[in-house]
Amino acid sequence: MPTTTLPFPQRRRAALLLAGLALCGAAASVRANDKPIRMVLPVGAGSGVDTIMRAAAPQLIKALGGQPVAIENLPGAGGITGASVIVRAPADGLTLGVVSNNHVVNPSVFKKMPFDAVGDITPISVVGATPFVLVVNPKIPAKNAKELQALLKAKPDGYNYASSGNGTIIHLAGAMFMEAAGVEVRHIPYKGVGPMVTDLMSGQVEIGAVALPAVQGQLKAGALRAIGIMGKQRVPSLPDLPTIAEQGFPDVDVAGWFAVVGPAKLPPAEVKRLHGAVVAAFAMPETKEAMAKQENIINPMSPEASLQFFKTEQERYARLVKKAGVTVE
Repeated sequence: MPTTTLPFPQRRRAALLLAGLALCGAAASVRANDKPIRMVLPVGAGSGVDTIMRAAAPQLIKALGGQPVAIENLPGAGGITGASVIVRAPADGLTLGVVSNNHVVNPSVFKKMPFDAVGDITPISVVGATPFVLVVNPKIPAKNAKELQALLKAKPDGYNYASSGNGTIIHLAGAMFMEAAGVEVRHIPYKGVGPMVTDLMSGQVEIGAVALPAVQGQLKAGALRAIGIMGKQRVPSLPDLPTIAEQGFPDVDVAGWFAVVGPAKLPPAEVKRLHGAVVAAFAMPETKEAMAKQENIINPMSPEASLQFFKTEQERYARLVKKAGVTVE
């Protein structure tokens, strides 16, 4: 079949047109990749999740091929304020969030919820957890969980346990130990971890569950005494401190986990891309070093495993909330 050769001016115009179309396509691709991801944190600046994500953000940007990530703190209502923004965002991968235990606790604590904590999100990865530790004021004679149990049984009305607020995960962590130990102890809620730790040190309250990084200094100084780690495994900085489960209370298993999520119906290809970036970011040396300093245990789950984890955790905390009789208007 004969070929047709365009005259030189027409060939030149055609070549320029093709080059222009290619450049336009490349530019459009760059513009799409340059759109920043809005990473909503339903917690205040300086909190555990905030510290984690700000440490990991540069590596996440790198893992996303340079796509910007803009962190935005939207605290309030136990995380409901920020989570509401996440679930109502378009499912295009440009609005994500990082939620923690309270996200699945809230449906059992609050009488009304503006969204379905599991059905209205797309889990990308439960990334890891911050260990919780059960602590006491040093004046308490108990040195381990069994001794503490015996002390609380001997004086049912003699001690109090503190939390960072009614219905918080720290409240439920304390309630989890009390239930496992078969004791009832008066709960004293505070407005945040800071005031709670201050009163624990002064002896205004005697017992508390708290994230380990928040009391590392106090433990080293002897201002508080650690009874045991409340999760499944010991921590590197306190290798001789056993878990509460090791001490005879296998049902005590709680830590401050955190997870990257998006709105419901996020396309599978986007979920795969984002999951890969999160895993890569938390595997980078800079992030691993930062997480080790913060005592965080990093073990990213798949999207499928994360969804099942959310469901299981929501059911588990629902039972605990009912047992503890916690409600928030």
